[in-house]
Amino acid sequence: MDRRNENIIDNIDLWTLGLYFALVVFGWISIYGASYNFDDSDFWDFSQRFGKQLVWIGCALVIGAVLLMLDMKTYATLSYVIYGFFILLLIITLLVAPDTRGSHSWLVLGPISLQPAEFAKTATCLCLARYMGSFGFSMKDLQQSIIMNLIILLPMGIIILQNETGSALAYLALYLTLYRQGMTGIVLVLGLCAAVYFVVGIKFGATPVLDFVPGDSLGMFVIMIIAVIIALAMVYFYHRDSSLIKTVSISGVSVFAVGILLISLLDVKIKFTYLALAIVVFLFAFLIVRAIVYRKIGYFAISLFLVGSIGFGHISDYAFNKILQPHQQTRIKVTLGMENDLKKSGYNVNQSMIAIGSGRWTGKGFLQGTQTKLKYVPEQDTDFIFCTVGEEHGFIGTTAVVVGFLVLMLRLISLAERQRSTFSRIYGYCVASIIFFHVAINIGMVIGLTPVIGIPLPFFSYGGSSLWSFTILLFIFLRLDASRKEYVM
Repeated sequence: MDRRNENIIDNIDLWTLGLYFALVVFGWISIYGASYNFDDSDFWDFSQRFGKQLVWIGCALVIGAVLLMLDMKTYATLSYVIYGFFILLLIITLLVAPDTRGSHSWLVLGPISLQPAEFAKTATCLCLARYMGSFGFSMKDLQQSIIMNLIILLPMGIIILQNETGSALAYLALYLTLYRQGMTGIVLVLGLCAAVYFVVGIKFGATPVLDFVPGDSLGMFVIMIIAVIIALAMVYFYHRDSSLIKTVSISGVSVFAVGILLISLLDVKIKFTYLALAIVVFLFAFLIVRAIVYRKIGYFAISLFLVGSIGFGHISDYAFNKILQPHQQTRIKVTLGMENDLKKSGYNVNQSMIAIGSGRWTGKGFLQGTQTKLKYVPEQDTDFIFCTVGEEHGFIGTTAVVVGFLVLMLRLISLAERQRSTFSRIYGYCVASIIFFHVAINIGMVIGLTPVIGIPLPFFSYGGSSLWSFTILLFIFLRLDASRKEYVM
């Protein structure tokens, strides 16, 4: 045997490999439980999904073995080529793929259907790691920062055009990697603010602050108040300008006090959104004056955040009603409790939660799930596989799965931190970020905490594309880690 291959086998991280095998085996058991019926007695029946999954698992192990045997330099050297190939493949898929429940994301190759969007995640991770790991890269360089963002957003945009929003959103997880590489935390704050504004605007946009004052949007009022509070927090954190904070706070309290008095005593129908807007304008003016007088661009940046927050509040409402498709709107409304559609969009989640709740502490037992056996939960062996775990194995089983994924992600972060190569470290964080996003969103989706966007649970959901893509994503990193002492990029 080649001495180099012996070193790879000796240095491969057995903890990660063991977690991979454990999750894959438990995933297959769950698929077997979800798709088995009592007329079948042979789990080698390859006409059934559990039999087909065995084939996918066998192929995945072969793929993993091949990836471990390749020279680690191959991944860095060919990263741009691999990325370009999958961008081209995504475009071809968009043009030639058949319509599958409204999306054009599956390539049919004889008896096999593959989803290039899943494999493109690995290509994007490799390309991003190669670019950010190159000599002289700096996030402070505007041109390099634009290219870095394009690497992430280009495949994401093409996949959105394929009408696979769920798969596209997974690419946003890569921004967690950027944060580890020095991206300012303000970007994550802005992302969190955007999410909060969107949810508040959609849920409370049509709700009046006061019932007798029509047209006064509670959603917009809350968005403006949140924006003012965060802007003042930025003023304190970046400039320690206590005087500005006190002035705006006292002015804000005074404005609302006067407004409440006018409403209570004189029965004046004042819109609270106008009062909040007055505070926003007041703070904006102070920030601009501070920026000019003290010549500090930070004040100007905070004023832009303030204006952007108000603008995003209005844009989110437009995007929700004009850009999102009706079924996507309904899913979000069901998640936010705005609708109770138990027969259509809310049916899957409702049945899933019934299945998980019925499992209680220890579950009903393997192959004993009534919700599973009677096929009450659609997609119960793909996107909703976690409900099968909950029904058959209960709280203990679902906790074991969550802990397994948590340990895997922490282990990946630990391995990433010990890499000598910047390329390997960034790639390791990309792997951990992608897996984290899929696990968090999929489980949140199944238990009703996030909208149903149709993304698989890694190593559990039925399907070759999902299993192979996550296997490739993980085993490339195992190969890089096994040779971490040999090559520094």
